[in-house]
Amino acid sequence: MDYVSALVPPVVMAALFVGLIVTIVKSQGGPNKAKEDAAVDAAIARAERARQATGEPRS
Repeated sequence: MDYVSALVPPVVMAALFVGLIVTIVKSQGGPNKAKEDAAVDAAIARAERARQATGEPRS
């Protein structure tokens, strides 16, 4: 029975990890993808405008 108690924690962690990966994959795309992409594009545009306003050279 020692082998059962030794295997339970890794099996539980593996199951939780698989569940996390499945959740991440399922949340990609879908109806919220356009909103997320627009938010990222807006943030990049704001950062670019701020960089240009300060005259900082492009890296």
